[in-house]
Amino acid sequence: MTPHTNYHSHSLYCDGRAGMGDFVRFAISQGFTSYGFSSHAPLPFPTVWTMEWDRMDDYLSEFRRLKQQYADRIELYIGLEIDYLNEDSTPASECFRRLPLDYRIGSVHLLYDDEGRVVDADLPADKFRQMVDEHFHGDVERVVRLYYERSMRMIELGGFDIVGHADKIHYNASFCRPGILEEPWYDRLVRDYFAEIARRGYQMEINTKAYTELGTFYPDERYFPLMRELGIRIQVNSDAHYPERISSGMPQAMQALRRAGFTSVMGLHQGRWQEVEIDG
Repeated sequence: MTPHTNYHSHSLYCDGRAGMGDFVRFAISQGFTSYGFSSHAPLPFPTVWTMEWDRMDDYLSEFRRLKQQYADRIELYIGLEIDYLNEDSTPASECFRRLPLDYRIGSVHLLYDDEGRVVDADLPADKFRQMVDEHFHGDVERVVRLYYERSMRMIELGGFDIVGHADKIHYNASFCRPGILEEPWYDRLVRDYFAEIARRGYQMEINTKAYTELGTFYPDERYFPLMRELGIRIQVNSDAHYPERISSGMPQAMQALRRAGFTSVMGLHQGRWQEVEIDG
């Protein structure tokens, strides 16, 4: 429904399942006009899903090589998906600000439990419920509030361009407590968060990664009209970890945005963010 763009993707430099070149070649074969890489940025401790600092130079060098190789076929851009962990490890940290990136995605994947342990909240639904039981005494409302508290602090500190998979917790929260999205306190958390995103001028992605499997976007489609009302600039990203999935859910997201009144999405063209009309 619109020129193909995607700025949220992961390669073998973090938890992706293919090399950067494989993603570029697949993007070209599918008619993408603009494509960006956003490996999970290093954290202060090793994980199986984030890049390590000793690979950063290779990541940037490989990108430059591909950008030059395919310059006449596709626009390529380089970014990072950077977590808000704590006050010393945020997208605004100097170690990330000094990198030669085209853009930065700010995301929340991790929480702290009462004992100060880092807890991964970005889990399949059944494992998420187990995490809530083991680390938060089964209190899913507390987990949701903590997630939004940390998300709000991330946007207060800044240092990024795009809010990554906002409201991602909604699917797992609903799995733990059906009907939670209709509870007024939950709706207020989301609305306050989105209003602050709009006030500060961040772009927000519609993350389509889970659409084929779970039938949902992040954020949930129920909030698309609110985002339109607030004037938030939107882009559609697939959060691809496999080259063959770089378009997953994107046509459906474009259709949903049209239903909500959007007529354009944001894209990088010649190094500048521009509005791209949603056709069809």
